[in-house]
Amino acid sequence: MGWFVYLIECRGGSIYTGIAIDVAARYAAHAAGKGARYTRARPPQRLLAVFAMADKSAALREELRIKRLAPAAKRALAATATLPAELAGG
Repeated sequence: MGWFVYLIECRGGSIYTGIAIDVAARYAAHAAGKGARYTRARPPQRLLAVFAMADKSAALREELRIKRLAPAAKRALAATATLPAELAGG
């Protein structure tokens, strides 16, 4: 089972970065107000990007790297990603 790093655009234009095995289920949890504290306070508007990782360790490292980026760099990174069809509806 693979791990993924995902970026969510939240209300107000901020970007949340997280990791999950099942991105669709995790996004649904965020949207239902049962995700991270950050997304409970700033509800998700849409899924920006999903990146497949080799394992949990790689996902955690990539999450940390992305979190350190400036918002403009996060948006540029998201522009390079193609969302899987089942997640594109966000």
